[in-house]
Amino acid sequence: MTTIMKEAIDVYDLLNKYSDPRVQEWFLMGSPFPTIMLLVFYQYFVRSLGPWLMKDREPFKLDKVMILYNLVQILLNGWFVEESFRHIWLHGRYSVICEEVDYSDDPLARIVASSTWMFFMTKVLDLLDTVFMVLRKKSHQASFLHLYHHTGMVLATWIGTKYVAGGHVVLFGTINSFVHTVMYIYYLLTALNPEYKKSIWWKKHITELQLIQFVLTSLHSAIALFNPYCKFPKVLLAAFIPQDVFMFFLFLDFYRKAYLNPKKKAKD
Repeated sequence: MTTIMKEAIDVYDLLNKYSDPRVQEWFLMGSPFPTIMLLVFYQYFVRSLGPWLMKDREPFKLDKVMILYNLVQILLNGWFVEESFRHIWLHGRYSVICEEVDYSDDPLARIVASSTWMFFMTKVLDLLDTVFMVLRKKSHQASFLHLYHHTGMVLATWIGTKYVAGGHVVLFGTINSFVHTVMYIYYLLTALNPEYKKSIWWKKHITELQLIQFVLTSLHSAIALFNPYCKFPKVLLAAFIPQDVFMFFLFLDFYRKAYLNPKKKAKD
């Protein structure tokens, strides 16, 4: 047991050696353990504690909270897209083929690093989606896809912020934030008027947008992974690509059941 703990500490020290020193003091970035414990509690609350606490209670009415939450998400994700274009894409400062991480204290590098951390924090905020489901006694909506996606995104963005706060993954953040801006606009409209769920024709197109996202980000990562001259950490790209592919097929399965074969969805 002592040997295992020592090896774990050695591995942690080694990984810490390659972390970005600029983010070390930022909230949740000093150590992985607070984030891991947050995700463990998130899974425990959604799967066990929350449903048990709500078993004999009436569902909470969170209409105003949901409106405020969706509005905040729209502003945060929209801000990230705006910042990405204002500082990077409109100036041609980043290469879509391969962009290494700038670990310096250059003003642009600091802006990119802080924006990457903010992107991570939006993924932490996303966890409230599921908490609201439980409090409204709609735990059935917390599917494997939902829980896996939210948990995986928090872990992936923590790793991205800790080790590569910028560089090649900025395009992923831009695309993902754009998709989430559109998605939370839809959620806001349906929170303001639930009848919109029946009439908004572009609901299924949000899922199509998510599918396109996974295709684009997978290809973008693959370009750098197989570029022998690209010095962006390939071990991270090799880990991120299978996750994007896996998520693509999970979302594709949801899309097929929800929109191509709704009768099968109802039966399931």
